[in-house]
Amino acid sequence: MLPFVDLAFPPGCVSCGELVEGSGYRHLCVACAGKIDFVEEPACVTCGHPFYGDVEGERMCPHCEGMHPAYREGRTAVLFKGAARALVHELKYHRGLHVLEDIAEVFRRSERVMTLVADATLIPVPLHPRKKRERGYNQSELLAEALVKASGGRARIEALLRRVVDTASQTGFDRKTRRTNLKNAFALTPGGLITPGHHYILVDDVFTTGSTLNSCAGVLRRAGCLNLDVVTFGHG
Repeated sequence: MLPFVDLAFPPGCVSCGELVEGSGYRHLCVACAGKIDFVEEPACVTCGHPFYGDVEGERMCPHCEGMHPAYREGRTAVLFKGAARALVHELKYHRGLHVLEDIAEVFRRSERVMTLVADATLIPVPLHPRKKRERGYNQSELLAEALVKASGGRARIEALLRRVVDTASQTGFDRKTRRTNLKNAFALTPGGLITPGHHYILVDDVFTTGSTLNSCAGVLRRAGCLNLDVVTFGHG
């Protein structure tokens, strides 16, 4: 049942602006919600991008060519376009905390992601303190909280990483430049303890080149994390 405020003042879709009714989401209309492209098998084991057609042999896609992942597997809930992109942009750039309920619902509908996160410890990709002060929050932390909600509390969050270098924005950089830009940018949180056999999952909003996630994964590997995967909301 919709809250009274939604019945009296139906919210507009964050993707197209139309009224939201009957979509199963609070801030997406039926048409936009129906265009969310959930990732199913078969998919790349490194970044989670779907393959189309039959797949044989090595299951790494062209997006990951030349990448040497420091983690085991990467999964993503949806392709980063349309309504999915609108949700993340609303959260990330417009302080749209109200869309977190819909983000949790997207995660809940991604069986591949839910299967992976059950009983795992989620590690959000950290923001530099300056950037977090400016934005007011770290969107990756909020996405991790949405994952915990979607899992029914079967996952937990632990802030084991910190960002120690205030790097330039990665937007527009290729993988090589991003990798150089991120050198020594992350470190283990003081007092952070890794249980070698436990299942840990790095969480971020979008998988682009994977450079940020792989830089974080390298820190965790060197700290003794042996069972490490990656989950992102979107890929694009």
